[in-house]
Amino acid sequence: MNITEIRKLIKLVQNSDVTEIEVTEGESSIRISRQGSIATPVTFAAPQAAPAPAVAPVQEVAAPSTSDDAGSEHVVNSPMVGTFYRSPGPDSDPFVNEGDKVKKGQTLCIIEAMKLMNEIEAEYAGTVTEILVENATPLEYGQPIFVITPA
Repeated sequence: MNITEIRKLIKLVQNSDVTEIEVTEGESSIRISRQGSIATPVTFAAPQAAPAPAVAPVQEVAAPSTSDDAGSEHVVNSPMVGTFYRSPGPDSDPFVNEGDKVKKGQTLCIIEAMKLMNEIEAEYAGTVTEILVENATPLEYGQPIFVITPA
């Protein structure tokens, strides 16, 4: 890179809202940064939540029940925001159906979040009593997905 090209880059930075530019050409690299007397605005940042892990554990809570067997059914909630899939592929059989017996660690579904496929596994053995979400629909964090009666 020659001095003429460097001067053009400096003028580009001076005459625009760009505050920094870096150009790499072969093994040569140049960074031009503008630090003017522009007042820095005061900003207040709200506390940020930690990013969700790629594969989050399944959260379970007791389903509200009006019968005498309260606590006998458990609801599996979505551990993340994403898209719910019942099977590993469009032409594949679902992981589980209503009435199926599941083992601890068995895959119940997939939640796609940010192009990552997250397998949601059963936390305990039992029978899938109800599937609360349609295939290929969006999920919210904490949304109920399955009702499972423990074995």
